[in-house]
Amino acid sequence: MLIVMDQSARPEDIERVCKVIERLGFQARPMPGGQRTAIGIVGNETALDAARFHGLPGVRETIAVSAPYKQVSLEWKRERTVVRLDNGTTIGGDGVVIMGGPCSVESEEQLLATAKYVAAAGATILRGGAYKPRTSPYAFQGLGEGGLRILAEARRRYGLALVTEALDETSAERIAEVADIIQIGARNMQNFELLKKIGRLGKPVLLKRGPASTIKEWLLAAEYIVHEGNPNVILCERGIRSFDGSTRNVFDTAAIAVARTMTHLPIIGDPSHGTGRRELILPMARAAIAAGADGVIVETHPCPPEALSDGQQSLYPDQFTEMVSALRRIADAVGRRLVDPLAQVAQSS
Repeated sequence: MLIVMDQSARPEDIERVCKVIERLGFQARPMPGGQRTAIGIVGNETALDAARFHGLPGVRETIAVSAPYKQVSLEWKRERTVVRLDNGTTIGGDGVVIMGGPCSVESEEQLLATAKYVAAAGATILRGGAYKPRTSPYAFQGLGEGGLRILAEARRRYGLALVTEALDETSAERIAEVADIIQIGARNMQNFELLKKIGRLGKPVLLKRGPASTIKEWLLAAEYIVHEGNPNVILCERGIRSFDGSTRNVFDTAAIAVARTMTHLPIIGDPSHGTGRRELILPMARAAIAAGADGVIVETHPCPPEALSDGQQSLYPDQFTEMVSALRRIADAVGRRLVDPLAQVAQSS
């Protein structure tokens, strides 16, 4: 339930409502707005009697929140959440953001070369796995803390924000010290203890949709993070499993459009994992932006045939640059704009 306060409500009126909520055994979440304050109630599994609040001074109306994912729903918050990073990048506003980089951090030479052309192309966020969850125990597992040090050097040189994946609570703590965004991979989308831990760390979170997860389950996973006090969650559609083996996954662009009708959180697309095929990344990236995505995260490598992981779904440097140019045109066509890296640097200085 949401309790909307009147414009004339005083601070003591808001405090009184919060105390009533707490006496009922629930948690109060005041949300100041431009015109008035709304107070959300969390912790209730069943409907509350709205009459309990109508007689309190300063209360304008009560709104029932029917979705099980309360705090991430549009019923709870009509304004779109905008995630702001230290390098000035914003995710979820009018702009469209580009995240690019290799599947895995393999060496300093490889990552710095990637960061250089990714930044020059127009991206503002560098992706790269320091810790890698792999299906086979014999596959490359990442450089761990060494990879984090290389990522930090790339950020220092090129001004890019960093996003990298956490596998468990220990790696999450280490990543929080270095990265700007902690990624929760598809395999961990319903690792609820990890979600709660990362929610408490306070860093922006990129939450990938599980390969067999419904949109409702995806949003409930985001609710775990927000419930711990971290509102800066970015949803990522990265493809779901199908009976058809033509692509690695089915890139569900409809999920992007549907989720925008259900949540205020920003949403990006991952056409690399969504298709698993280099030649399909550009058309699916264009489709994601047209469907309403706030950005894309794309794998790219200086020499994909030599990549230690996911080379077949990594763009060559010139392909990455061409993709950014194409997405700029798509963003313009749908009344948005590609995030300008020069403007971001100016804002962060």
